[in-house]
Amino acid sequence: MSEVPRGAAVIGQSGGPTVVINQSLVGAVEAARGQESITRFFGARHGVQGILDQDLVDLSRENPEHLEKVARVPAAALGSVRKKPTEEECARMVEVFRRHDIRFFFYIGGNDSAETAHIVERLTREQGWEMRCFHIPKTIDNDLRVTDHCPGYGSAARFVAHAFQGDDRDNRSLKGVKINVVMGRHAGWLTAASTLGQREGADDGPHLVYVPERTFDPDRFLDAVEEVYGRLGRCIVAVSEGIHDADGRPFLQVYAEMSGSALAGERDSHGNIQLSGTGALGDALAALVKGRLGKVRVRADTFGYLQRSFPADVSPVDAREAREVGRFAVCAALGGEAASGSVALRRLEGPDYAAECFLTSLDRVARVTRDLPEEYLDGEHGIAPAFRAYALPLTGGIEPMTDLAGHPVETGIQA
Repeated sequence: MSEVPRGAAVIGQSGGPTVVINQSLVGAVEAARGQESITRFFGARHGVQGILDQDLVDLSRENPEHLEKVARVPAAALGSVRKKPTEEECARMVEVFRRHDIRFFFYIGGNDSAETAHIVERLTREQGWEMRCFHIPKTIDNDLRVTDHCPGYGSAARFVAHAFQGDDRDNRSLKGVKINVVMGRHAGWLTAASTLGQREGADDGPHLVYVPERTFDPDRFLDAVEEVYGRLGRCIVAVSEGIHDADGRPFLQVYAEMSGSALAGERDSHGNIQLSGTGALGDALAALVKGRLGKVRVRADTFGYLQRSFPADVSPVDAREAREVGRFAVCAALGGEAASGSVALRRLEGPDYAAECFLTSLDRVARVTRDLPEEYLDGEHGIAPAFRAYALPLTGGIEPMTDLAGHPVETGIQA
């Protein structure tokens, strides 16, 4: 066991916000309070950019009662960033660490944040600056490796499940085809959550679910929509923003080529085709369905950022675990058993859901994402029951909808 250094700590938040990301922030500050090895606790505004700019706040001076309120606020209280620093920028960060006597670096985020922590840990070691670097997991995409699930996912999944329950009721009232585009460029974890409000044996939507783990074929998609609509007189579709053809090309690109549409012309800050932020994917799919079914009510919505930070749909399980991973990261840094690592969650065996934190190496989490496993998929456009058993406890539970009993009224008076 190595000796724990003494100095200041800094924490930052990175990537897409979640509704419970501040629970992790406050959990880390709580765990550091009163610890002799941590002299001050800084917060970096907008993640690594704040460290580079020395835009820091002193979290040690925050009132505990005030912090408790901040923990329940959605999105990143320190501000987030979508920046993967270069090695040169990481070297500049080390200079900032030296200037402020920072010996502990905590970074809340996804796999890119784990990679950043990994680079910083290596550079500080090479430059002879003793430091502890820990990644605190967060992502609604639920696609980090090693961990059973990611803080932020349970609440986003709860929102998606409730949104589809509501849309299903709307669709029963005024029948037609409804298409909802859900976040998930590379993995379908969040789109699969659309099925968590379904009742066994009922015709609840979504009736078709399309995720990036499966190849998307427009003709087979239209055949499936037509079959469901012909059978039920309505159809609800859940679609991941990252659906693609057999060559890995995003569907919007394929649609633009086959239809001459300009819908796929917009690109994001990383040069990727804009998938869900513009509503273009939903519009393209709706146009295809209208072309096949004719005069049928067809609508499409893009859930977008609503999934990430919706304060009325926080999963109590998710909030509790988000706080715990923040606490665990600080405890691990002070434990002296490792100079760096990524916090992960492990599901415990037993009749009731429970999970515990453990530490894994940063290189096992950095860069690469995790797909939905085959056991959670059912055919080309279905989600298997095993997924429900996995995901439902993370949401805190989804109450099923209830139908009227529908007692018929006699049509006439007997003589």
